[in-house]
Amino acid sequence: MGIFSFFSKEKKEVLDKGLSKTKESVFGKIARAIAGKSEIDDEVLDNLEEVLVTSDVGVETTLKIIDRVQKRAARDKFMNTNELNKLLKDEIAQLLMENNSNDCGDTFNIPTTPGKPYVIMVVGVNGVGKTTTIGKLAHQYKKAGKKVYLGAADTFRAAAVEQLVEWGKRADVPVIKQGMGSDPASVAYDTLASAVANNADVVIIDTAGRLHNKVGLMNELTKIKNVMQKVLPTAPNDVMLVLDGSTGQNAFEQAKQFTKATEVTSLAITKLDGTAKGGVVIGISDQFKIPVKYIGLGEGIDHLQIFNREEFVDSLFG
Repeated sequence: MGIFSFFSKEKKEVLDKGLSKTKESVFGKIARAIAGKSEIDDEVLDNLEEVLVTSDVGVETTLKIIDRVQKRAARDKFMNTNELNKLLKDEIAQLLMENNSNDCGDTFNIPTTPGKPYVIMVVGVNGVGKTTTIGKLAHQYKKAGKKVYLGAADTFRAAAVEQLVEWGKRADVPVIKQGMGSDPASVAYDTLASAVANNADVVIIDTAGRLHNKVGLMNELTKIKNVMQKVLPTAPNDVMLVLDGSTGQNAFEQAKQFTKATEVTSLAITKLDGTAKGGVVIGISDQFKIPVKYIGLGEGIDHLQIFNREEFVDSLFG
C-alpha cells in the first residue's frame, strides 16, 4: 500500500462532494446545450465548446476536446446526444493520460533516490493554499511512518512562518525556521542539514509566496536550489507549484509565470471544493504538460488527495 490509502470509499465521497459544484454547473450547461437534439451536429458542438470554455477548461484545450468529439461522432455513425457524456468522459481521460497526469497509484511512496532524504520545494503565490498543502502532505507522510522535516523558507512574511509551525504541530513533524527577513536559502540549508543528520525520509521546503518580477523570483529559487545541493547534490527532487483552482483562468496565468521563472515538475491544485471551476484541472494539465500530483478538496487535514485521472473524470461525469 502506498502513502495514501488509495481511493477508499471515504476518499471517493470526499472527491464527489468536492467536485459537486463543478459537476452541477457543467452538466446543467451541457443539458441546456443539447436540449431537443437527437444527434451530435455542428450546433451541439458549438454549444459544447461554449460550455467547456465557460467552465474554465481553457480555449486551446476545449478546441482539442471538440475536435476529438467531432472525429468520434463522425466515425461512430449512430452516436447521439445521450452518449455525449460518456464520449466526453473517455476523451478527457485520454487527454489527461497523454499529458502526463497518469494514475498515481502507489508511486507516491518516496521514490528511491541516490541520496536521502527526498526533497520537495514548494512554490506558489500567497493565498493559494501553499502552506496548508505542505502541512497536509507532511501529515500523510508522517502517517505512513516517514520521518519528515519542514523548512520555513518563506521569510518574507512572519505569518507564513507561524502558519507552517502550526501545521508542523498538527502533523507532529519538526519545522526549521529563522527570523523574519532571514535569507531563505539559509533556512533551506539548515533544514536539509538537520534532516540529513537525523536520517529523515522527506524534506518539504516552503518558499516565498510572492510573484515579484521573474528575474527576482528565478534568482531566489535558483539560490535556494544551489545552497541545498551543497548538502545533498540531488536536491530538490521535486519542484511543486501550488495553484488555487477556484481562481479559474488566473491559475493559468500563475502557472505561466512560475514555469517561466523556474523548472516546475509537479502541480497541486487546491480549493476545488466549493467552486464550479474544477475544469481548470483539465486545462492546466493539458497546457503545461506537468503532472498534477495532488488536489485539495477541503480544509480537513485528510482532504488532500492524490490526483487520479480516472477517478476525477468519473466523479465529474459520473
